[in-house]
Amino acid sequence: MNGVHDMGGMDGFGKVEPEPNEPMFHADWEARVLAMVRAMGAAGAFNIDTSRFYRETLPPDVYLASSYYKKWFLGLEEMLIEKGYLTREEVAAGHAMQPARALKHGKFDLANVERIMVRGKFDRPAPAPAKFNIGDRVRAKNIHPATHTRLPRYVRGHVGVVELNHGCHVFPDTAAMERGENPQWLYTVVFEGRELWGPDADPTTKVSIDAFEPYLDPA
Repeated sequence: MNGVHDMGGMDGFGKVEPEPNEPMFHADWEARVLAMVRAMGAAGAFNIDTSRFYRETLPPDVYLASSYYKKWFLGLEEMLIEKGYLTREEVAAGHAMQPARALKHGKFDLANVERIMVRGKFDRPAPAPAKFNIGDRVRAKNIHPATHTRLPRYVRGHVGVVELNHGCHVFPDTAAMERGENPQWLYTVVFEGRELWGPDADPTTKVSIDAFEPYLDPA
């Protein structure tokens, strides 16, 4: 979807300012949010792409004013409400008001924590041969889906060169909407800065993105 989260190539937000000696968490609640998201995902309440989509649907003013884990928390809350694991009344009350909905994979004990917190694997067997080879010129499609996509706006319609083939992986666009894994080939495509931003761009700039095959056409 075209939302404020897709900030690549946009002006007016200033440069990235790394925080010296940044801690893993700035407050205890951030660690709890990370644990809740990973545990609920591992229990089968949602997948990683669905959780990303719900963060992307936050109102722009809320998204821009929220810290990293505040976005995670707000996205998780809305997602669990829409999927029937919580009600807005329970959120307001701060406690459960009805029996819990059953989770697909049940409960976890301490022995499972490390497995839950480690990100899963998303490579899958190829359903068909790859359409593109390393060195091929490709054009990113000018698409504007209303749902989740991993194709950034600033490359849409532009021509790049296939740099790497990463094999087949779960396709986020369908997984986010819970329409199946739909494995697709994943490539690294490199774009010249002037192709993306015109003749005034730094001629030494190159941008590489990972793009799924449905995002690309032969150039």
